[in-house]
Amino acid sequence: MAVEQEHLDRVYIRLEEKIHEAEFLMHDAARLGQVGTPGALAERDAQVFRAGVHLNRLHAEYEDFLFGRIDLLYGKDGKRGPDGAYTSVEPADDAVRPDRTAEIGETLHIGRMGVLDEEYAPLVIDWRAPAAAPFYRATPVDPGRVVRRRVIRSKGRRVLGVEDDLMRPELTASLDGRELAAVGDGALMAALGRSRGHTMRDIVSSIQAEQDLVVRAPAASITYVEGGPGTGKTAVALHRAAYLLYQDRRRYAGGILIVSPTPLLVAYTEGVLPSLGEEGQVAIRAVGSLVDGAEATVYDDPPVARVKGSSRMAAVLRKAARGALELPPAAPRGQLAFGDDSDDSDDETGAGPAVRTDLLRVVAFGRRLELDAAELKRIRGTVLSGTAPVNLLRPRARRLLLDALYARSGSAGRHSDPELAAELRSSFDEDVTGEDSFAAFLDAWWPELTPRTVLAAMADERRLGRWARRVLNPGEVRRVARSLRRVGRDGSGPLSVHDVALLDELHTLLGTPARPRKKREYDPLDQLTGLEELMPSREETQRERAERLAAERTEYAHVIVDEAQDVTPMQWRMIGRRGRHATWTVVGDPAQSSWPEPEDAAAARDEALGTRPRRRFELTVNYRNPAEIARLAAKVLARAMPGAQSPSAVRSTGVEPRFAHADGSPGAGELGAVVRAEAGRLLDRVDGTVGVVVAMDRREEAAGWLAGLGDRVVALGSLEAKGLEYDASIVVAPAEIAGGGEVGLRVLYVALTRATRELTVVTTAADAPDGAGVPELLRD
Repeated sequence: MAVEQEHLDRVYIRLEEKIHEAEFLMHDAARLGQVGTPGALAERDAQVFRAGVHLNRLHAEYEDFLFGRIDLLYGKDGKRGPDGAYTSVEPADDAVRPDRTAEIGETLHIGRMGVLDEEYAPLVIDWRAPAAAPFYRATPVDPGRVVRRRVIRSKGRRVLGVEDDLMRPELTASLDGRELAAVGDGALMAALGRSRGHTMRDIVSSIQAEQDLVVRAPAASITYVEGGPGTGKTAVALHRAAYLLYQDRRRYAGGILIVSPTPLLVAYTEGVLPSLGEEGQVAIRAVGSLVDGAEATVYDDPPVARVKGSSRMAAVLRKAARGALELPPAAPRGQLAFGDDSDDSDDETGAGPAVRTDLLRVVAFGRRLELDAAELKRIRGTVLSGTAPVNLLRPRARRLLLDALYARSGSAGRHSDPELAAELRSSFDEDVTGEDSFAAFLDAWWPELTPRTVLAAMADERRLGRWARRVLNPGEVRRVARSLRRVGRDGSGPLSVHDVALLDELHTLLGTPARPRKKREYDPLDQLTGLEELMPSREETQRERAERLAAERTEYAHVIVDEAQDVTPMQWRMIGRRGRHATWTVVGDPAQSSWPEPEDAAAARDEALGTRPRRRFELTVNYRNPAEIARLAAKVLARAMPGAQSPSAVRSTGVEPRFAHADGSPGAGELGAVVRAEAGRLLDRVDGTVGVVVAMDRREEAAGWLAGLGDRVVALGSLEAKGLEYDASIVVAPAEIAGGGEVGLRVLYVALTRATRELTVVTTAADAPDGAGVPELLRD
């Protein structure tokens, strides 16, 4: 990190110099205007524009500038490209010595745009330049000149972390007289690749080969990737995104969507592929943030989550989207009231009396016309007989109301001449629609509904019971309604990840009415004299274009779903809408599933993916967990899924999992003291991070236990641990995590497989530990 920080500091010094140069050009251009000739004025405007665009780009790309590095062998020739990097793709014949040692011939840093030093040597290579392509394309099976690929995580001017991939782990490479370092999985692969025995090297080759097959699999289908903990499923999926994009950029210009189950895993994902979000090409989202303007911040209890995630909710939401039209109109347009359905009292917001929706009364052609409740019900039923979204049916509802009123007026047969009849009808419609009472009635009788307010309406148990009749049982209705009370009457309250999928379904059912176009923001460059002739519009920056494309895009050319075994049926429907014409990569492990109804999810998944051909791959080698941890986790897998095979662990540390016990029936303080002591012990034994995994309802409590131990230790709930890894981990109260069911056992299996070096299990009396401290769930 210190090495990369030094380089980043040098890059920012150079960036500041370039900013000063651009500012000088802007000021220098002002002097040209003093000449007064038309040519000088045009030259001034052109120079100001070019300098302004360059300065704007420098400022826009200033933050989080650097994200990657590749270390390469000497190439076959010494030719350099326009970016200052060597052009050779393959290494020189003598780049690797017979003793499998080598010298690094070139190091390239990859960033958001290219930066040259004072002597025009590359400090940073633009990620789109040909020289940067190996950062994305290199694989262990086809590494080219790349020995090490490094992802650099930074914030502003500070390097936060590095993560290495070794493309040639069998080599001992040197840079400036020092052996090339490796961090993260790269360090593990280096240790495996340099082991003395041939068996270990064969295992490393098999890891690389089976992962490379997935990365390079043809994209014109559905690619399934299954593999147990530690097999590299997530990393393979992310490298596949890079490979597909750079192999066929035109085909995937429609964008790649990567869906992860939790925000924590999204943070890891963004660290692996930080640059691909440029120009809106790759969107990385958690399931709980797939809907614009919504972010999951709370968790549902398992019984509630099971109902909300079920495909049965689609039928409930269809009725809710239409039934919400019948809510009492005691709020302004676009909002819903939540009093008793029969209440037609004054608006509690103070806006005045509510508009009646059981009677329409207007005056047209000097006559008073009325539509009673029965006629209005008939018209609404006719309008809703189709399948179009509810909000988009409003024009049809308006037309049918006018038709019914015109029929009541008796004017329909007044003229036999078609032109006169049409003119009369047009006058009638204009007369009626010009009345405030008609507009107010239409707004109340057919309001513009929003997904959030319909979701909030479902918090009323009686109302939800009507909409969910014959779909949910009374207990399910009660649990769902009570969970939605946190949303609030206006729908602005906190959401769970399952609520977000319900919102997306409601958005489809309701539709979005057309909105006026957003007015273009003021730009000072627009005021430059003559600029319109030189350039009709200001050039978009990279980030502006990315934001615009992300806002406009609703579907993608390729969709990658990570940890797919946890995606619920309603979430599959949500993801499927974003890839109706896409190719897919689906990554998961049934043995790690926390969703209790896999058949329901499989049916929704197949509907989302369509009828395209399927290719299946299985990753079989666990290179995260040492064999000692893998053996312990396999005991839980045997209980959760009898007959399932664990991936093969490729290494052994000689350190068996440790068991610690909180005596008796401990209170939170005693259990917390044991966990804190074990965390401190592990912090002394490992250089990296320590993850403390607890049952979901203990997350805040566990954070208190660890207060003051530093940022190398983190507490997380069992459902948050999926896809993450730590140098050491502590699993607290296995029986609490397992919860006595098959799904809980799978969650416990995930919790036990997070550590790359050491594992401690802290038990309580509920775990029924034996004399050696081993809890019942972890015994043979």
